[in-house]
Amino acid sequence: MQIIQEKISLPTELPRLSRPRLFNRLTRSLAACNSTVINGRAGSGKTLLAADFARRCGRQIAWYKVDAADSDPRVFFHYLLASIRRHRPAFCQQWLDQWLNLFTTADIPLLAESFVYELLEHSGEPLLIILDDLHLIYDEEWVVPFFSRLAPLLPAEAHLMILGRILPPAPLWRMRSKQTLSVVDEASLAFNLEETAQLCEGYGLGETVAAEIFQQSRGRAAQVHNLAKRYSGNHHRSVGGRLPQRVFA
Repeated sequence: MQIIQEKISLPTELPRLSRPRLFNRLTRSLAACNSTVINGRAGSGKTLLAADFARRCGRQIAWYKVDAADSDPRVFFHYLLASIRRHRPAFCQQWLDQWLNLFTTADIPLLAESFVYELLEHSGEPLLIILDDLHLIYDEEWVVPFFSRLAPLLPAEAHLMILGRILPPAPLWRMRSKQTLSVVDEASLAFNLEETAQLCEGYGLGETVAAEIFQQSRGRAAQVHNLAKRYSGNHHRSVGGRLPQRVFA
């Protein structure tokens, strides 16, 4: 199977503003939990936050951007293993040679256990596994059996981070009550006024404009960025340092 390398490569886009408030939360989750879910609609800043954190967390990163076409477990596992094998070349070699052509849905929990065994067998530098847009395949019958078995068994050196527009299915969600899963939701992802002001400062915009952008965007990451960019380009048309109403059109 041919692997599209872009799908298992860390995004190259860099944020204009790193966010220590959320970094601290993700760092605590990395230390105390097996898994982290970053949950929010498109434009809430999930991917940019995760990619920025990945560059700074001090772990090896196995990144995998999931597409709807990856609902076939054989496709999914080929990509997942390829992302990890960038750092651990012999990881799950038996899967690629034998199991991925033979297993059935009933074997999924066993595959999860084998996956954990391989993480322990081929241990090395601490690993952060990031699955972006996993919500696209939540409805597949193998997803819950695999991740419900995998997540509680993950060793401390391997942390799972799931990015999605909706919360994972209930069996995974219940791990939160056992303090093995941390959730960063859309409300947490939203920019606060201080972060909005810091971002606007990078565009050469003042506090008055930042306050208006914050109010109009309600802290939604993509809107904060877009409004700041648009106003910065039209700054010469501002009156008294206030944001022109047409920017919000």
